[in-house]
Amino acid sequence: MDSLLIRRLVENALVEDVGSGDITARLTVAGDAVSRAVIRTHEDGVLAGIDIAEMVFAVVDSSAEFTKEKKDGDQIKSGEELAFVEGNSRSLLLCERVALNFLQRLSGIATRTYRFVKLIEGTRASIVDTRKTTPGLRVVEKYAVRVGGGKNHRFGLYDGVLIKDNHIVAAGGIANAVESARRNAPHSLRIEVEVTNIDELRQALEAGADAVLLDNMDIETMRRAVEIVGGRAIVEASGGVSEENVAEIASTGVDLISVGSLTHSVKSLDISMDFLR
Repeated sequence: MDSLLIRRLVENALVEDVGSGDITARLTVAGDAVSRAVIRTHEDGVLAGIDIAEMVFAVVDSSAEFTKEKKDGDQIKSGEELAFVEGNSRSLLLCERVALNFLQRLSGIATRTYRFVKLIEGTRASIVDTRKTTPGLRVVEKYAVRVGGGKNHRFGLYDGVLIKDNHIVAAGGIANAVESARRNAPHSLRIEVEVTNIDELRQALEAGADAVLLDNMDIETMRRAVEIVGGRAIVEASGGVSEENVAEIASTGVDLISVGSLTHSVKSLDISMDFLR
């Protein structure tokens, strides 16, 4: 990850939460007080964001000592200590919520991604994310997907051609859309087309699409689509993917399974910070 970009995210999060200062800490805690705190998980999962949490404390108080007991990607168990931090008490209190917000959300994303990845082990498919991310946090949320064993789809509108239903309508059909994209896109960019049925799939293949996205197809139609493609294009499955059906989707032979819920509706992991003195 770009450290300058991450620092900017951390600074913005601190500005949002702290504003003109931590009124409660200023009124109740001596300015020269020093404390030591532990960051601990209360759920099993996959850790992500520990370095970002460390950066939060470093931005506020460079003299704070942050000691990591675990690293990103580690399997963590309820009750385990993830890190210790020691420094000015007011500084620690000021950082607590921002550091935990990053840590809890990113660990939740990594944990959910890991569950999906494990469910399709032994198949050819990979789990990928989508652009359904929290505004402003895409870079770290997509990082958490990678920590959990998933892969990143395009980062934004600028780094991948994905012709969807509205593009097709506006362009006057699949063939027109693909032809125009092929004519104008850099040679290094793959052209992917979203299709909802077998007829659209055939049109996309005839137009020379490099990849096809099977949108909300049932399992049998998806299996037939993979057979029709026959290795001529990358096949992605999308829409309605859950932990209950992802293994069956993977069994159809698709190459990629995109899962919006990795980031758009994930449950944060339960992680706390407690003062020891």
